[in-house]
Amino acid sequence: MKSNKILSVREQIADVLRSDIISGELEPNTKLKQQLAERFGTSRGPIRDVLIKLTKEGLLVSKDNVGSSVSSPLTPELQKLSIDIRRKIEEHAVKQLENNISEADLARMDGIIDRMQEHFDKEEFTDLTKTDIEFHKYFVGLAGGEDLTNLWYPVVLRMRMNYQRIRNSQTLVDEHRHIVDALRKNDLKLAISSIRKNIK
Repeated sequence: MKSNKILSVREQIADVLRSDIISGELEPNTKLKQQLAERFGTSRGPIRDVLIKLTKEGLLVSKDNVGSSVSSPLTPELQKLSIDIRRKIEEHAVKQLENNISEADLARMDGIIDRMQEHFDKEEFTDLTKTDIEFHKYFVGLAGGEDLTNLWYPVVLRMRMNYQRIRNSQTLVDEHRHIVDALRKNDLKLAISSIRKNIK
């Protein structure tokens, strides 16, 4: 989300590593070693904190005496389960927002979709993925605050590892417009249908 707040060093490092994992630049099972401190020009303390954070998000696996490595993609069975869980959370979110969303919130979501379109047009697929996540995180947070977001976020990040659908589908951007249009009309049935089409 666009904001005036300055990201802390830890948040900046986490964002870069998240991008590298989502894009596939850091492949599954890649070990993340202490060179990260050199790469980011910082001490080991912030790096250790970031590795813990990304482990909680499901992007890394940490083992005693071995260190941290990039998680493997989910098996087809777990991917299907993750889709089901994510749909249930987001369907719950839109139910909370029925007749309870402001024009300012809808405009904010329109703005995020506009940025998604820009990234798609420029073939900036990692940024598109991150903006896609930002869109859903925004309305999940509106509906249920930090509690619902914390339940939802790790599921989404793990699903997004090496996500390919984004590379060739203008439909993906349009699906988000359908969600906002349904929320704008207070059409709960259409909002849920639009979410189900988008999450797959």
